Amino acid sequence: MVSMCLPLLAMSKLSIVAIIAVVVVVASMIALSIYGKKLQKQQEESREQLEAAKQSVKILVIDKKRMKIKDAGLPAMVLDKMPKRYRNQKLPIVKAKIGPQIMSLICEEKIFDLIPVKKEVRASISGIYILEVKGIRDSLEAKGKKLSMKEKIQKKASDLTNDLTKSKDSSKSDSKADSKSKKKK
Repeated sequence: MVSMCLPLLAMSKLSIVAIIAVVVVVASMIALSIYGKKLQKQQEESREQLEAAKQSVKILVIDKKRMKIKDAGLPAMVLDKMPKRYRNQKLPIVKAKIGPQIMSLICEEKIFDLIPVKKEVRASISGIYILEVKGIRDSLEAKGKKLSMKEKIQKKASDLTNDLTKSKDSSKSDSKADSKSKKKK
């Protein structure tokens, strides 16, 4: 037992700390991968249940917002079943008229931008969850992403440089044409 501890004592404190840190990082990576696989499996199962229960319905979209689930006007039963960590998270909420009823529905993040406001669409709904959206009269297209101030400035700068290079090219070609016409005279 004592002979096994001697090599550890011979190593510097820094190398021991480094070895322990590497072991902790590897253990945490393994734990996260196992937990991630478990969550992915649960998500796939819930997705299958949603797909099995979906219905195609014609809805009139009144409003859409990203808001906290407490403020969304969803039924109390939904709020009770929601895990506490998600209660303060903002979700894409769509207020829509389905037949004579006005309801608040939760939408998938990837189709939230496709949903037009104040228009009628055909949606695949499972409970209070919107899975798919299709336009009735025309196709749906996502609106262009809003540019940040930095992106706007960069776009203007690139447009200006393109305009300058085009004007320089056209002035060079004009000067060449003038010089050729002078040579002919």
